[in-house]
Amino acid sequence: MPVQLPVSVNALVPYPVIVAATKGDPDAMKIVLQHFSGYIARLSMRKLYDERGNVYFGVDHDIRERLQAKPMMAVLTFRTEE
Repeated sequence: MPVQLPVSVNALVPYPVIVAATKGDPDAMKIVLQHFSGYIARLSMRKLYDERGNVYFGVDHDIRERLQAKPMMAVLTFRTEE
């Protein structure tokens, strides 16, 4: 059984991944978005109502897509020292 190392909650995105994402690598961009996925999901939670008026919380997909665009634009405009 493989041993899993604990992942720090405050772990940073590795610099080589950021450099690859700034060059347009889709896999690197996916890693960056995965890093922020929990935060984006939390920010996009909204109180929703079903047809009977019951309240539940769910992810607003429009807000989630807008929030995903923000780090993508930041990464694409990020200047690296290479």
